[in-house]
Parts: sequence; C-alpha cells; structure tokens
Amino acid sequence: MKKILFIFGTRPEAIKLAPLYWEFKKYPNDFLVKVCVTAQHRHMLDQVLNFFGIKPDYDLDLMRENQSLFDITSYSLKGLEKVINEFSPHIVLVQGDTTTAFTGALAAFYKKIKVAHIEAGLRSGDKYSPYPEEINRILIGHIADYHFAPTERAKLNLYNEGIKDNVWVVGNTVIDALFLGLKIVEENRDLKNKIESYFNYFFDASEKVILVTGHRRESFGEGFENICNALKEIAELYHDMKIIYPVHLNPNVREPVQRILNGLKNVFLIEPLEYPYLIWLMSKCYMILTDSGGIQEEAPSLGKPVLVMRDVTERIEGIEAETAKLVGTKKENILKEVCTLIENHKEYQKMAKAVNPYGDGQTSKRIVEIIKT
Repeated sequence: MKKILFIFGTRPEAIKLAPLYWEFKKYPNDFLVKVCVTAQHRHMLDQVLNFFGIKPDYDLDLMRENQSLFDITSYSLKGLEKVINEFSPHIVLVQGDTTTAFTGALAAFYKKIKVAHIEAGLRSGDKYSPYPEEINRILIGHIADYHFAPTERAKLNLYNEGIKDNVWVVGNTVIDALFLGLKIVEENRDLKNKIESYFNYFFDASEKVILVTGHRRESFGEGFENICNALKEIAELYHDMKIIYPVHLNPNVREPVQRILNGLKNVFLIEPLEYPYLIWLMSKCYMILTDSGGIQEEAPSLGKPVLVMRDVTERIEGIEAETAKLVGTKKENILKEVCTLIENHKEYQKMAKAVNPYGDGQTSKRIVEIIKT
C-alpha cells in the first residue's frame, strides 16, 4: 500500500486537488491517503474543504495578519518536518505554484521522499510575473519525481529545462473540480436555492453579467487604478450590463476598487464568493475579466469568453485556442476588448465556442492510474 500525503494551503490548491483526493480514496487497498493543510489562507480554504467534504489529517494553521513570504516559508518547513516524520509518506503531492507547494516539495526532498507535481510545467518567462509563483513552480519542477503537465506546451517547457523523465500530459484537475462542483450544487437543492436567491438581488435571467476578479501583486498600484477606471467607463457606456466584482480582501485591491467603483448603479462590489457561488455565477455570466489562472482554465468549459487582465500569462494555450485574450491592465485595451465582445456577436461566438485546451474532466483518473503502476 502506497502512503500518499497531500500538502496544500490555499483555496485554488484545494479546489484543484479535491477531485484527485476523492479519486485516490476509491482505492483503499492501494493507497493510504492523508491531507496536510498549511492554511496559508484560512477562511477561503475552509470553505472549499467543507464544500468538497475533505477533513484534513494535519492542520498547521499558519495564517497570520500581514504575513510575509518569509513567514509562510519558514513556518511551513518547520511544521511539515513534523508531519512527514510522523506519517512517513511514500509520495507527497503538491499542486501548482504557491509558497505552500514549494515548501511541501522542499520538505519532501529533504526527507528523500518522492514528489508528484500536479499542474507542472507552466511558465510565463518572467521570474517576477507572477510573483513569487513563477520561481516557485520552476523550483518545484526541479525537485519533483512525477510531473503531471496539463498540456503539451507545459511538457515542452519542462523538456527545455532538461526535465524529460516521468512527464505525462494529463489535462488540468481544475476542470474535474468544476464539473464535480456543479454536480454537487445541482444535486443539493437547498444549496442551489440559496445561491440563486443570493444572486437574484443583483440580476435576473434576462440580464447580461460581466464577472470580474482580480488580485495579482504585480497589478498593485497603477494596474488596479487602470482596471477600475476601465470598469467605470464600461458601466457608464452599457447601463443594461451588470458588473459583479467579488473584491479580494487585500487592501491593495480593495482601496482603489472602492474609491473608483463604489456608488455606480450597475456595479456590485461584493465580498469574495465561496467556490459553489463562484462557479454558479461563472455558468450564468456573459463574459469574465480576470487575472486568475484557474478561471482562465475553467471558463472555456462553460462557453464563457475570458479577458485576461495581465501583461503576460503562463496559460498561453488558452490564448492560442482563442478561449481567452490577453488584454493587460491598460484602460484603453480593456475597454476596447469588452466593447468588441458586447457589440460584435460573431467575435463573441468565436471565443465562446472555442475548444477548451485544458482538459476533459478525466485528469484525476489518469494521474491515479499512473501512480498505481
């Protein structure tokens, strides 16, 4: 029996690892599975764990007010040392590019334990964008023993760095999570009614909605000022459009968003959404403006055009497949592309009907089969 330890600490990691966790749990004779959370993000992480029915076996509970990358890194390593000593896993699984993922891989390496990297091989080519994620994933890639790349391009990125053994193209587990999450919502009548009642306050089925999310460090300051000013002009140009913006808790985001957008009649600044609320809104909206990596991958499976408010993206496949468009953080570019999608039905349909390059919802099964052998 292989002992598997999942290590994660943020909401996106929990979302992307939830379907994989439950896939491993289907084989109790082959795997002993345990979960360690660092709780790099506490509240949002707990929401996802509750939704997917995952109870951690180890909880480092690291989140502190105004925590720095130094804090997260050092506290994670010390906490993970104790967990790994106690459980002695055969394989540690980490996902993506967070500081928790990096410290999880590093802690396993220090103990000479194999590391499986989920969503391996993403690269932007700029070590400061996204920051610190680009360096985190490069370092994890050179530690890991199993590399589960979402796309051929991600595999090629690894090859170009000399990583050629144990690399598999499997798709992205975020698509598995999306389908699993929507299934849970659909089958839970009370939850579905609660979600629909919440959003009925903002819009009805006949209205078009633009969903906005944004939180990247590299956009703090002028970038967020530009984004907010673009949204203000969009709201003033298209009174019949509703803009719903779940505003990240970081004060570097909240201050310009509240200052520039608060009070506009068709702009709704709301608190960050729990995962089931977010995916339901994604399924109902007209288009999405985001700097989120996960949403770039998820939205095309729902037929939603995505405008990526970043200057570079490591998810080039979506840009090439035309499910997403890179618009940066300049006001004029954002405004131009939003207007095109609203006013040009042909351009909208071209993006909405493009094939999602990030997976078919079977990624978790592929990964488990590989690790079983």
